[in-house]
Amino acid sequence: MIGALVLVSTVVLAAVAVFGLVTTALNRPPDRWHRIGVGAAEVLLVVQALIATYQVLLGGVTLPEQTTFLIYLVVSVCVMPIALQFATAEPSRWGGTVIAAGAIGTLVAVLRLQGLWVPGA
Repeated sequence: MIGALVLVSTVVLAAVAVFGLVTTALNRPPDRWHRIGVGAAEVLLVVQALIATYQVLLGGVTLPEQTTFLIYLVVSVCVMPIALQFATAEPSRWGGTVIAAGAIGTLVAVLRLQGLWVPGA
């Protein structure tokens, strides 16, 4: 995995979580800016997933917990679009909290991915 990409993903996910909580506190439903934030995070997560999948499956990187790593990789890509869908299905002030919860869960998955990335161990 690329350390800089993990760092940028972490910062963007944290920013999306804070933004979601702030808009909930301001009593605002999810809007265009939520979609942009989730989209930016998702692009970073997909790029990270593609690079990591290539390295693990074709690039010769061997991980001690390869299956667990790949499962976390899939989860990291799937959570944010699902959270956005739930948040915007019936717009209310709590949509931002749903997005924040998804971002925090994805952030934990990204950090766990970084912990599982121990090539050749």
